[in-house]
Amino acid sequence: MYPRFGGDIHKKQVKRIHMRKIIALICISFMSFIIPSGKITIWMIGDSTMAIKETKAYPETGWGMPFVYFFDSSVSIENRAKNGRSTRSFIEEKLWQPVNDNMKEGDYLFIQFGHNDEAKEKVERYASPEDFKRYLEFYVSCAKNKKVIPVLITPVSRRNFDSVGNIKQTHLIYSEVVRAVAKEQNTILIDLDEKSRALYQKFGDQNSKLLFMQLDSLEHPNYPAGRKDNTHFNELGARKIAELVLEEIRKQIPDLANRVVVRSLPK
Repeated sequence: MYPRFGGDIHKKQVKRIHMRKIIALICISFMSFIIPSGKITIWMIGDSTMAIKETKAYPETGWGMPFVYFFDSSVSIENRAKNGRSTRSFIEEKLWQPVNDNMKEGDYLFIQFGHNDEAKEKVERYASPEDFKRYLEFYVSCAKNKKVIPVLITPVSRRNFDSVGNIKQTHLIYSEVVRAVAKEQNTILIDLDEKSRALYQKFGDQNSKLLFMQLDSLEHPNYPAGRKDNTHFNELGARKIAELVLEEIRKQIPDLANRVVVRSLPK
């Protein structure tokens, strides 16, 4: 009786060990889907609405500046956006090559142009809608060739309301080009033009000024003559735009969403 009883115990122990191993393997497999592996870089290319600003320009703030604080230590941000650049001039001024040289597999490339591409009066920047499309396709192709994940972003809207308080479209043609390229290239699209217009509409004609570089004379020492700018953001505006981008990341890019920093709620 006893040896047989002991054998039953041994069998049960073996089964428990096997079961634990199976559970452990299932947990590891599951965790591999929700825990990001390795460090990555988000490369940002674009114009002044995204760019890092010099101290002398403060309180002007590109939305890429607060964006860096959304992620944990597994993410590095390389914001290479520059004031006044278009898809064309970013390449011609050799700003693109260092990005292309240093991107690595698993990284992300955030692409937001349009403001300067559409400026016909600035010939050094201007890119026709047809050229704009070709340049966007070029950036996407370069990223995919290096197994980098491209993210196309429509140009963030300017603040422009009609006489009855409705926000107007300010990038109709160029935003549509971005959407078309994203669809044709099967690329992630963040429609920041649409999202930002909805934000301004929510604030309303007058209160939306609080998001932009709207300064009276002598209000800020960096702008003694004041400034009335409906394109560039102050700190609040940049943060609100960055939050729109983060919202879309949570919806569309699980890998990056899993890398968003997690803070404990105060007790």
